[in-house]
Amino acid sequence: MKKLSVYFLGLLLGTIACACNDRLDIQQVYSFDLVTMPVQKLVTEGETVEIRCQLVKEGEYQQIQYFIRYFQTDGKGELKLDDGTVLLPNDLYPLDRTTFRLYYTSQSTDQQVVDVYIEDNLGQVVQKTFSWQYHNKENINQN
Repeated sequence: MKKLSVYFLGLLLGTIACACNDRLDIQQVYSFDLVTMPVQKLVTEGETVEIRCQLVKEGEYQQIQYFIRYFQTDGKGELKLDDGTVLLPNDLYPLDRTTFRLYYTSQSTDQQVVDVYIEDNLGQVVQKTFSWQYHNKENINQN
């Protein structure tokens, strides 16, 4: 009987030892969102609109990298980062900070719609749409 108890005790200790894992489970993928201040809805041709942006992250992972790209689905305009970088549609640009500003300059008298995408190097994507209606200041000033 004593041999049987020692056997089960050894089996129990072996099971516990195998169940212990000294590898840490490190989370690498944290969700994030792009938050902006309210953006004006009317724009005239040649006018520049400021979009104040902040990446809000669920957690921190040192190896994460963020990128920005955009598409203009309606109208015509130019989108710049606050460091002066002019963004070309569908090109991917590194984003090295979490608080930044975008500047959209209208180049048409049509409705304008811009989709901004923030991507990370782990495959997550957040998309925000900004739209403006053309505003003719001359007609307003005559009334």
